[in-house]
Amino acid sequence: MSGRARLSLRAAAATLMTSCALLPLVSPATWIFQAAFLVAVQTGVGALTRRVPLARSLTIACQAVVSLLLLTLIFAREQAFAGFIPGPDAVKHLGLLLQSGTDDVGRYATPAPLSPGIRLMMVGGVVVIGLVVDALAVTFRAAAPAGLPLLALYSVAAGLSGGGAGWLWFLVAAGGYLLLLLAEGRDRLSQWGRVFSGAPRAQSAASDGAVAPVRTGRRISAVALGIALMVPLALPSLQGGLLKGSGTGVGSGPGDGGTISAVNPLVSLRDSLNVDEDRQVMAYRTTTDNTQGMYLRIVALDDFDGITWKPAQRHITGVPDTLPAPSGLASSVRRTEIATRISAADWFAQDWLPMPYPATQVKVEGRWRYEPVGRTLVGDHGQNTRGAQYEVKSLVVQPTAEQLATAPEPPASLKREFTTVPASLPAVVAETARKITAGASNHYEAAVKLQDYFAMDGGFTYSTQVKVGTGRRAIAQFLKDKQGFCEHFSFAMAAMARTLGIPARVAVGFTPGSPQADGSMSVGLRDAHAWPELYFEGVGWTRFEPTPNRGSRPDYTQSYTPGGREPDVPRPTGSSSAVPSAAPSASESCSVQMKREQACGPAVPSASNGSSGSGLRWYEVLAWTLLGLVLLAMPLTPMLWRLRRRSVRLASARHAPSVLPPGRARRADGAVGGPDPGATGTSSAQLGEAAVGHTLAVWRELTDTAWDYGIVPDDALTPRKAAERIVRLGRLDASAAEAVHRVAGAVEQVLFAPQPRVRPGLAEDVRRVRAGLRAVGDRRTRVRAVLAPRSAVRALWAVADRWADRRARWAVRWAALVRRPSGQQSG
Repeated sequence: MSGRARLSLRAAAATLMTSCALLPLVSPATWIFQAAFLVAVQTGVGALTRRVPLARSLTIACQAVVSLLLLTLIFAREQAFAGFIPGPDAVKHLGLLLQSGTDDVGRYATPAPLSPGIRLMMVGGVVVIGLVVDALAVTFRAAAPAGLPLLALYSVAAGLSGGGAGWLWFLVAAGGYLLLLLAEGRDRLSQWGRVFSGAPRAQSAASDGAVAPVRTGRRISAVALGIALMVPLALPSLQGGLLKGSGTGVGSGPGDGGTISAVNPLVSLRDSLNVDEDRQVMAYRTTTDNTQGMYLRIVALDDFDGITWKPAQRHITGVPDTLPAPSGLASSVRRTEIATRISAADWFAQDWLPMPYPATQVKVEGRWRYEPVGRTLVGDHGQNTRGAQYEVKSLVVQPTAEQLATAPEPPASLKREFTTVPASLPAVVAETARKITAGASNHYEAAVKLQDYFAMDGGFTYSTQVKVGTGRRAIAQFLKDKQGFCEHFSFAMAAMARTLGIPARVAVGFTPGSPQADGSMSVGLRDAHAWPELYFEGVGWTRFEPTPNRGSRPDYTQSYTPGGREPDVPRPTGSSSAVPSAAPSASESCSVQMKREQACGPAVPSASNGSSGSGLRWYEVLAWTLLGLVLLAMPLTPMLWRLRRRSVRLASARHAPSVLPPGRARRADGAVGGPDPGATGTSSAQLGEAAVGHTLAVWRELTDTAWDYGIVPDDALTPRKAAERIVRLGRLDASAAEAVHRVAGAVEQVLFAPQPRVRPGLAEDVRRVRAGLRAVGDRRTRVRAVLAPRSAVRALWAVADRWADRRARWAVRWAALVRRPSGQQSG
């Protein structure tokens, strides 16, 4: 295998090994096989074009065109011409797929389902990186800079992946890059010839001299890679970072202790509310017939920095058999315990476990940890809710307005932590809060006034399309524009409550969902929600609902007059089963109008989003790929054949020997006769024969070049007369004319001299003649000489001659077989 071929294979291997870091991001990971196939074809096209050879830019262009055709075949076959040629419709379809893939990336947690858009992003991204790596490492012979696109690919994967096996993907990616560097080093080393090591060796092959440096390079690479893996383990590290996983809780081990550091789970909340298809994320059954307040809480956001709310870093423990009593809940407050059985969709991968609040007992399989302050369960080392089925016992707390109004002050430590606001918070937030709550005699009345201001009295409207800006003035802008969705309402009310001295945080989860015909409840993406939780001593963390037209306002906030009527307590029902049913829901019979009005529950999604759609089987992709390559190569065949012949002829001239030993026979056509198969010729004689063949090959290249520019060869002329004819008809200048005569003189010398000598510089002379013909020819002649060279007809003549020769041999053999029976005599 040549050095460049080895380098091509290593470049493709490095790309695919680095792309393995993307495997944890999407499930299923079948996209890697399509990416590997396209990278292999792209590498093969590059190897063929470099062998022709083509210019570097043309090599990269051919690889890009073939890759685009294959991507069009796989992802936009129905919109393309002939199934693989991209047109306006195909380009538009690919753009829409990329847009949907971008939306899906922001919508789903990792591992995301393999939607067509995500599949195009994955496969197309790997193909583009592979093209860049191949161009840098192989086409331009610079393997070291090829590590930059590989690093970019790995950085994207490391920044999005939250799994615990990141070191494995780093090891694989680093191994691929080191293989690429070693291949380039070996190729550069071989160009210097044999390399001698310090220790003597007996009878080693010419290539063995490079073994020692290669082995040394491998050892150095292995040591460097080991250091890169081990040193970070011994150094102190920060809990967060730019490339930290997207919300995966990681503890310190199976026992108690450890911390949780998670990113904001509201990143994709707006995307969930804006989805075109309200996909079901979970279904549940509960033992209460009053599900109005059955909010499924995921996590509490209690760290406010003036820009956003996020979970604070807290200690986590193992999940206890029975969760501790809720903080601050007094025995005098009425409560009812209910049981809920929840079943999450197979595609829904959330790091936190959705549960009714406050939960008292959780039965769930997998690696889950408990965070006591927020009373949440978070997945450990990649654990998520995908396909989870679990049981939760929880309390329905029913405080009265009087109990909330007469609540004492919370503990100083709790109040200090949950009423903190940054100094950068705009002053208008606190001013507006004081203005709204003027006249309130206690924190409860102030909280209800804040809720009613956003939900009813303040003129706010609910919209998921509005953009209220980001940064420290986002809340102030929201209070001015009075448009937003649940995130903005909950953020603003919680921040205002803190400025009034009321402990507050933001909860994220789902509203109760829609009832189904079988008695279960269906929760969809559009049920994603955020709401504020305010703390009242004796009751604990209490839900409020400031978002208009979303969720339900709790009964204890309907009136803030002390002594109001106590709300009805939801009573457990014996007819409700705690086991989810697989029966079809009423949403299957919803009309189009009902779906438009959201009057029925969302349909139950399939188990996996997968790569459903217009995917092709591997053999169909292979067949279409081969057909596309054939159709692409057909119009380019004359040009490619001609380039190949020119490269072989001129390359042979550069390595031709200078002297032909005398006494060798020549055929009638002027070519040197080959050695007798039965004789043992000397190596110098064989080299001499090769030298004559190289000179004649250069002459044939010169006459074919003149033919490409319109000067038809005349085999009846001697080399000298043929040269004069080419100079005259080609209108060559003095320099090109001298080059033609030098080549003709070299041909006469090797054909007729007693001791033929090969003149050096013949390849440069042919190139000089070609440049002279190109200079005097018009544009049409120049284009035809490149794209449709006349001399390419020799390929057809060669095929015809071989076919005629083969037919003659078959005829002789057939005649021998026919005559054999007649010549036999009976015994």
